[in-house]
Amino acid sequence: MRARLLPLLIVLMAAVLLALGVPLAISVAAAQQQRVVVDRIDDTARFAALAQFVTDAPYGSRPVSTDERLATLQRELTSYYEVYDIRAGVFYRNHIPMANAPTTWFLPQTGEVRSAFDEALLSRRSHDPEQVWPWERGRLVVASPVIRDGDVVAVVVTDSPTGPMRSRTLHGWLVIGAGEAAAMLLAVGAALRLTGWVLRPVRVLDATTHDIATGRLKSRVAPAGGPPELRRLAKSFNEMADNLEDVLVRQRAFVADASHQLRNPLAALLLRIELLALELPEGNEEIASVQAEGKRLARVLDDLLGLALAEHAEPDLQLTDIGALAAERVAAWAPTAEAKGVRLIGQCPATTGWADPVALSSALDAVVDNAVKFTPPEGTVRVTVASNGTTATVVVTDTGPGLTDEELTRVGDRFWRSGRHQNVKGSGLGLSICRALLEAGGGSIAFGHHAPRGLKVTVTVPRAAPAA
Repeated sequence: MRARLLPLLIVLMAAVLLALGVPLAISVAAAQQQRVVVDRIDDTARFAALAQFVTDAPYGSRPVSTDERLATLQRELTSYYEVYDIRAGVFYRNHIPMANAPTTWFLPQTGEVRSAFDEALLSRRSHDPEQVWPWERGRLVVASPVIRDGDVVAVVVTDSPTGPMRSRTLHGWLVIGAGEAAAMLLAVGAALRLTGWVLRPVRVLDATTHDIATGRLKSRVAPAGGPPELRRLAKSFNEMADNLEDVLVRQRAFVADASHQLRNPLAALLLRIELLALELPEGNEEIASVQAEGKRLARVLDDLLGLALAEHAEPDLQLTDIGALAAERVAAWAPTAEAKGVRLIGQCPATTGWADPVALSSALDAVVDNAVKFTPPEGTVRVTVASNGTTATVVVTDTGPGLTDEELTRVGDRFWRSGRHQNVKGSGLGLSICRALLEAGGGSIAFGHHAPRGLKVTVTVPRAAPAA
């Protein structure tokens, strides 16, 4: 979620910064140009004031150079050009220069200079030139009329280079860009803190949900700050988890209590059946059937009690030699397998893992019991211990009839038994108890086909120490 939320916040912040930075950059460029234009207006006004008193020259010719006021105007224009590199000139209405600097600069026939000159002839200053951007090489042309006795007698024209102005504009843009970059870095940092603050309760809630889903029902959402809505959600989740745990505890307690309480009357009932059987002829099939069903019911109650205890008990995890424990269970089941004519083979090298030894022993007993039970005489049951970097495994294979693909999806369900094995002694709870014992300690059990025939059961326990 953070990978989706963070780019969205960054894009929005970048859009806001651009929306503020672009107009600011345009304003900086316009301000720099306006300042230059105002300076040129002042300069043309000063030159116009000097030219206002220059003696008129005959039509079609330059004024005589002996005019002191003309000499002063020419010196000012020349000095102005030499200092600022700005071309300036005063031109009569007939385009003849009164004074100009450099002296080789004349009024062109077309272009911005001629347009500004023609506009000033109408007794008004030329319009402000178009905006010049840093990547353009334009020039700024400003023209002001020289008015004498209410008539325009000449026009002052300045033609300014824009390099310095464009450099100042670019410098201002760089400052704005640096400010935008710094603001963007601060925005990214703020977005990281904000998303972390918002999503921290979500991550805690997700981890706690996973813990509860994998059987750690006592896990709760710890206070993690965040928005009030998420804090209320965490509180509601904890209340839900408390209620759910209470319901499960009550359910398990009921199963355990019911199994325990039914054992006494069932034992008394079986005893009465035994006494009744003594009064009936020997070999009575009906009484034998009743006795068999009673014993089966007793086994189911015992297994229900074992399942309730397995689901409710807290595992005592410790570093265990899985190989030695498996070898011990193989040795314990060897007489039973030998009595049935089944070869029980163990390959149990020393391998450590974190498990509850009692729970793992009970689980292996259930798996080996099933393997021996369903393997025909002269068959083989093999117990193999192996490990990799993260888990230790105990693989139990047999050469029995095995299970179909459909049956493999149901094996381990409570009270489920294959239709082919209904006459075999059992309650259908053994593997359910085995799975509950393993999952309580972070382990697992899996079922699969064993080639060429038979069933393969893989018991897995972690090798890493459990999290605190």
